[in-house]
Formats: sequence, structure tokens, C-alpha cells
Amino acid sequence: MRLLLGSFCTFLVAAIVGLGATWLTLTRGVAFGSLTIGAWTAWPKTGSVDIDPYARANIVRTGELPTGMGDGVAFYAHTDDAGNNFDGRCTFVVSGMTPAARYWTLALYDPEGRLVANTVDRHSFTSDEIVRNSDGSFAVTVAPLARPGNWLPTGGIEQFVLVLRLYDTPIGVATGTGKSGPMPSIVRKGCS
Repeated sequence: MRLLLGSFCTFLVAAIVGLGATWLTLTRGVAFGSLTIGAWTAWPKTGSVDIDPYARANIVRTGELPTGMGDGVAFYAHTDDAGNNFDGRCTFVVSGMTPAARYWTLALYDPEGRLVANTVDRHSFTSDEIVRNSDGSFAVTVAPLARPGNWLPTGGIEQFVLVLRLYDTPIGVATGTGKSGPMPSIVRKGCS
């Protein structure tokens, strides 16, 4: 009886630790196979057969359709370059250049992966429509109130995520070689 009770307790502790670690990994994010450049993080292998089990489980949990490894890569930012969490009541500026890519998009999502609702129905910018500086760089202001130029409205939500998707890019295909490119900087300019 004592052996049976001891075995049951051992199994129960192992199950709690294993399931708890898996839950934490899926809800807090993992860095297995990640590529981080500044505040931006991508998991280039999520669209390939080399995907790790945690990334596969996270895709199942979120319902996200990953970009194929040969098609491009999606970079996620949850903080600015200084490590400040994104707050929709604050103003952030995303500026600079992107790595070489045939096409890219910059979109604003809530933490659950839905587009952020706003009154002007503006959720993203593409490389074709963005207003650029004379040197080819750009600046996008992410703020609750209207701003001149490239403006992404936050709707004043508490938290958001920026997603930069690069299509037909060497980033992600050659992650093992350490290739990276200039990623846009993200700077907080103030809060309301």
C-alpha cells in the first residue's frame, strides 16, 4: 500500500511540474530557435518542418497561420528598445530601415492576436504605402491621438504588440549564418 501511495504521489508531482512548465512556456513565450534583433523577436522555423514542439503547441493554441520559411518571417515586439512595455496610452515611434525584403507590413495587435479597433480603421502600414524620408528611412508614430505622417492609432488600449512581417527576405532562411539586418528602432516619446 505504501509503495502504491508513494508511486501515486511521485506521478502526481511529475504531472504537476511537467504540465505547469508546459503551460508557462506556452503562455509566457519561449526562445527556442528565436532570432532577436533589438526589441524584435522572430521564430523563423515556425513555418517549417523543423518547428519545435512548444512553438507548434503555441500555434495550435493561438490559431495563427505561420509564414512559410521560404516566404518570409514575422518579427514581434512587446516592448520598446529600452524595455518599456507597450501601453496604448503612450506615444511610441518606430523608425529607421528594415532588412532587405521584397515587401513588408507593420501591424498593431492586441495581446490576444486581434487587430486593435480604432475609429479611423487603420491597423497597419505596408512598404508600398508608407511615407518615407529622402534617405529611404521611415517613421511610424504609434499613439492614441492623431499625429501627422504615418500614424497607427492604439485606441488607448492598455497593451499591444507590433508585428513586422518581411516577405521574400534572406532573414530567417539563413538564420544559422547570423545574417541580420537593420531593424526599425522603437522609442517611447511620452504618455498621456
